[in-house]
Amino acid sequence: MKSTNTVWHQGQITQPDREKLLNQKAVLIWFTGLSGSGKSTIAYALEQELHQLGKHCYVLDGDNIRHGLNGNLGFSQSDRKENIRRIGEVAKLFVDAGLITLSAFISPFRSDRNAIRSKLEEGRFIEVYVKCSLAECEKRDVKGLYRKARKNEIIDFTGISSPYEEPFDPELIVESDKLAVEEAVRKIIEFLKKKSNN
Repeated sequence: MKSTNTVWHQGQITQPDREKLLNQKAVLIWFTGLSGSGKSTIAYALEQELHQLGKHCYVLDGDNIRHGLNGNLGFSQSDRKENIRRIGEVAKLFVDAGLITLSAFISPFRSDRNAIRSKLEEGRFIEVYVKCSLAECEKRDVKGLYRKARKNEIIDFTGISSPYEEPFDPELIVESDKLAVEEAVRKIIEFLKKKSNN
């Protein structure tokens, strides 16, 4: 069922007004990668570093979003697509609010990630591919999900019974099976500093 009889209301305070107040450029840093690759770990470490630098930021984490906003969605391909569509809309609002928004979702399909990119102005979507071998992700397996997927207790599990489509041209690749979390954060901070100088 689609919303009808709705009109977008534009307030008098604009995104540039908010950015001026916060002294920062609002962007969406979209972490994508396999389960266990380190997306959330890196996102939260980056949030802490940005906070210490006086930046206003917030992490939108896959598990946290499924506790509330997307609690009615399962893990079928259509539900995954809807999960990412909804979080893309929320992230867009956060960016409009002037925040540096860190989003940590497997988001296995390129078309879904590209759809979110297309909703934002050029340069405001930063795709960070948290690249990690499947073997290492399975070794980490904090939640025991890979083990369940291998036993067919979880169907349509990304990397095992459902595909993960690597980004063709992400803004940044972080190889989390080769870099420590601190090194990954430093790499992203350096990228953001260079980007803000352009």
